[in-house]
Amino acid sequence: MADCTETLKELETYLDAELADERVSEIMSHLTECVDCQGAYEFHAELKAIIRFKAQNEALPEGFLTRLANCFGEDVLPTDKD
Repeated sequence: MADCTETLKELETYLDAELADERVSEIMSHLTECVDCQGAYEFHAELKAIIRFKAQNEALPEGFLTRLANCFGEDVLPTDKD
């Protein structure tokens, strides 16, 4: 079973539906029992939905992706440095 550290580490991958089915089950099981991780999940899911909606309907402000990466880290937003 996933713990808080594992769940939060893989939350973005989970939200992007990029985890193996077995891992999805473990994360879902943890989320049903952990109020703290549920809050993090809800925040990230809503943030992704808002960004997706805004990105479809409005141009992103200059430097937005850089500021977002600085806020959440490069693990969330891949950079072009590769």
